[in-house]
Amino acid sequence: MQKRNKTTMAKPVIKNQPSRRSFIRTISLGSLFLLSGDWVKLNAAEVYRLRKKVRLRFAVASDAHYGQPKTDYDGMLQQCLTHINRFHTNNPLDFCVINGDIIHNEPSFLPLAKQKIDQLQMPWLVTRGNHDMVNGETWQSTFQMPLNHDRVFKKTALLLGDTSNEKGTYLSPDLVWLKEKLDAYSHLDSVFLFLHIPQAPWTKNAVDTPAFFELIDQYPNIRAVFHGHEHDQDGMIRHKQVPFFFDAHIGGSWGTTYQGFRVVELLNDHSLLTYMLNPTEKMNEERIAHQTS
Repeated sequence: MQKRNKTTMAKPVIKNQPSRRSFIRTISLGSLFLLSGDWVKLNAAEVYRLRKKVRLRFAVASDAHYGQPKTDYDGMLQQCLTHINRFHTNNPLDFCVINGDIIHNEPSFLPLAKQKIDQLQMPWLVTRGNHDMVNGETWQSTFQMPLNHDRVFKKTALLLGDTSNEKGTYLSPDLVWLKEKLDAYSHLDSVFLFLHIPQAPWTKNAVDTPAFFELIDQYPNIRAVFHGHEHDQDGMIRHKQVPFFFDAHIGGSWGTTYQGFRVVELLNDHSLLTYMLNPTEKMNEERIAHQTS
């Protein structure tokens, strides 16, 4: 595992209609992931030009910890939702995923958090984290979606797996369900996985599930896996040719010095461009070229 330095960012200046100059001034260098496994840096102007080639764009945020005592949980979640909507106004998002730990232990906060999430102006999906201590029936009745679910946007499959339970146990995803869905979507060129808890001991709060990696290694159309859970992680770890991305946190009492979310752009050539926003400044850009079997 490569260590990622925590990033300290100045308080962002919010601009509803960013010009090319302001866009380039506020983003950091990007990275191009070649088929050989090498990385090549992109400059800000190149990242800007790629905006015209986006086939699918989505946001990923996690770890709101709505209801955590002694935190401004309502204000932090509201800030994130406001900035996602503002970004969406100028850079339309096809969907947004809130990838676990929506609440902080207390089940009575779940419908309140859902009311807030309903403010999002694009389709949204959720996964259960270890602090979302509710049973499957409560989850289903609140969000109108099961704990393990799948969706398709623009011929791209999303698999959202459950990695905990109402006691907050760290778990592996249901591999039988996952294999069934991966088989069903094997004809598509792009599949994205969303799991709150990391499945390898890359971080201190992960689980170790070798069978998960044995499974995903069989499906070359898996483009990326997204994890929450680790508030101090906002970078990428690569398993063979599959990148695993973290998105820091949007709430809670610990982690990176900023509350941010990740944007992912699938380009027309099937490569990926992804970056963190803080919550409006782009950082940690990476472009990942399309993998061919």
